[in-house]
Amino acid sequence: MIIGIDVGGTHTDAVLLDSLRIVKKIKVPTDSEDLFNTVLNGFTQLLERADPKDIQRVVLSTTLTTNAIVQKSMTPVGMVVSSGPGIDPMAYKTGEHYYCVTGSINHRGREKAPVNEMEIEDTAKKMKKAGIEYVGVVSKFCVRNPSHEILIKRILNRHFKKVFLGHHVSGNLNFPRRIATTHLNASVFSLHKSFFEAVKDSLEEKGLTVPIQILKADGGTMTLESSMAFPGQTILSGPAASIMGAIPHAPENQDAIVLDIGGTTTDIAFLVNKVPLLEPVGIRRGRYKSLIRSLRTDSEGIGGDSLVQVVDGELKIGPHREGPAMAFGGPSPTPTDALVVLGWMKEGDSENAQKGIHSIASKLGMSDTDTADLIFNRCCSIILKKTFEMVDRLNSKPVYTVHEFLEGYKISPRKILLLGGPAPYFAKRIQEMYHIDTDVVPEWSVANAIGAALARTTCEVSLNADTEQGIVTAHEEDFAEPISKSFSQEDLLDTAYTLLKEKAVFSGADANDLDETEVIEMQSFNIVRNFSPKGKIFRAKVQLKPGLIKGFERVLQ
Repeated sequence: MIIGIDVGGTHTDAVLLDSLRIVKKIKVPTDSEDLFNTVLNGFTQLLERADPKDIQRVVLSTTLTTNAIVQKSMTPVGMVVSSGPGIDPMAYKTGEHYYCVTGSINHRGREKAPVNEMEIEDTAKKMKKAGIEYVGVVSKFCVRNPSHEILIKRILNRHFKKVFLGHHVSGNLNFPRRIATTHLNASVFSLHKSFFEAVKDSLEEKGLTVPIQILKADGGTMTLESSMAFPGQTILSGPAASIMGAIPHAPENQDAIVLDIGGTTTDIAFLVNKVPLLEPVGIRRGRYKSLIRSLRTDSEGIGGDSLVQVVDGELKIGPHREGPAMAFGGPSPTPTDALVVLGWMKEGDSENAQKGIHSIASKLGMSDTDTADLIFNRCCSIILKKTFEMVDRLNSKPVYTVHEFLEGYKISPRKILLLGGPAPYFAKRIQEMYHIDTDVVPEWSVANAIGAALARTTCEVSLNADTEQGIVTAHEEDFAEPISKSFSQEDLLDTAYTLLKEKAVFSGADANDLDETEVIEMQSFNIVRNFSPKGKIFRAKVQLKPGLIKGFERVLQ
C-alpha cells in the first residue's frame, strides 16, 4: 500500500491506496501555524486500521517552502559570490549578508584569477559575527569548473552549519538565476529539515520506517535525504500534485485545462496530449527568478473560501481569505456560502450562510438567491478570464512540455478538467457559460493526494565533454573523468544515462522503473584555432520523465 498527502492552504488531503482501490481517504483542516501536526493528524487517521508494515511508499506534497517565501519568513543567510569581469554581481544582491569576492573562471572552465583565501576568511568572520549559520557560494562559470566554489566551501565549513554550492543547482548557465536559487536553498533549509525530520521521527514511532518521498515542482518525487541538498525543489509541489492527479483522465491528442479549485486559490495548468507544460528556464516567485525545474502553473487568489464583499457598490471576490465559509463557522461570506444558499451544497449551517449572503444582497439591492447566483457566476467568470489570459501568454512564446519543445504550437483547449472540493458545482456552470466540454475528475476532492502518491521519481543530468582538455564533467553530480580525443557523442550519452540511473535510484526511484528516460538537449561544437581543428565540445542533458508509477492502473480506472 502507498500513502499520498497533499497539504493545501485550507485542507490537507490524504489517501491510502493499494493496487486495486482507494482503501481510505480523508480531509483535515490545514493549520498554517502548525503544519507538522496537520500532517501527523492525516497520517494518524489513515493508519487507524492499517498495519504500518504494509506501507511501501509515502509521498508528501507541502506548501511549507512556498509559504516561507510568500510570508518572507526565511532564515537570514550569507551569500559569497565570485563573478570576474563582464558583470556586476551586486545587481543580483539577495540580502544584507551578500559579499562579492575576487577570483574568476572563464566560459571554458579555465581560471583567470585565483581565490583570495584571506578575503574568504575575513568574510566568514563578518557573517559569523552577524549570527549567520547557512551560506550559499556561487561562481559565475561554476558549471564549467567548480574548483573556486569547492575551495571557498572548504574554508567556510569551519565556521558554518551548511554551505550550499551553485554548481549543484543546475547544469544550465544563468548566473543571476543561480544566485537566487542557491540563496533560496540556503534560506529554506533549516525550516525544511526540522519539519521533515519531525515527521520522519513521528512516523517511526508509529512503526512506519519506509523512506518518505517529497513531491517536487516538476511533478516528480525525491527522497527526504536527497531533498536536503536542494530543498527549493519543493516550491510549488501543491500545483504539481493537482496536475499529476488529472493526467490519467485527460483526453488523447487534445489540449486540456486543469483547474484545481481549493479554498484559498485556484491552480491553473495545461496538458498537451496528456503531457504537462514546463517552465523551460525555472520558476519565478516574487522577486526570485530561479533555476528550479517546474511544471507551468498559475495560482489565482480565488476559491471556495475567498472573501466576498461590496466595495464602492461593486461586488468583489478574493483574493483574500479570512477563514472558512460562514456555513462552517467563518467570519465572512464566501462563494461556499453562496452554494449553500442556492441549495447545491447540503453540508454546513444554512442559517449562517444565509446571513452572510443577505449582508451582501442588502448592499446590492438584490434578493439573497439572485446574489448567491451572481457570486457564483462571478467566480466562474474570474477563473475562466484568468485561464484564457494564461492561454494568451503561453501562445505569445514558444511552448515547452516536459518531453519536448513544440515549435510554432498554439494551445487550443477543448476540455476542462476540474478537481478540488467544490469542483462538481463549478463544472456544469462553466460548461453552460463557455460551451467547453467540462468534466470533474474521479475522486475530485482528493485527486491531488492521489497524484502525489502515484508520481514517479524524476531527475536530470547535464554532461559536458571537452576533447581538447580531455575531460567529461557533470559538476552538479560531482563527476569528472578523463577522456581521449576519440570520445564521441555516443560515449557522452552512455555516460549520461549511467549517471542518470544512479541519481534516480539515490533519489528514490524503483530500479525496475527506469525505462522512461530521454535526451532533452544535445549540442556539439568544433574547437578551431588558427584554422586547425583542435577537438570538440559536447553537451547533453538527459532526464527521467515525469509520470506515474506502474502497478496502480486499476486504482485510476
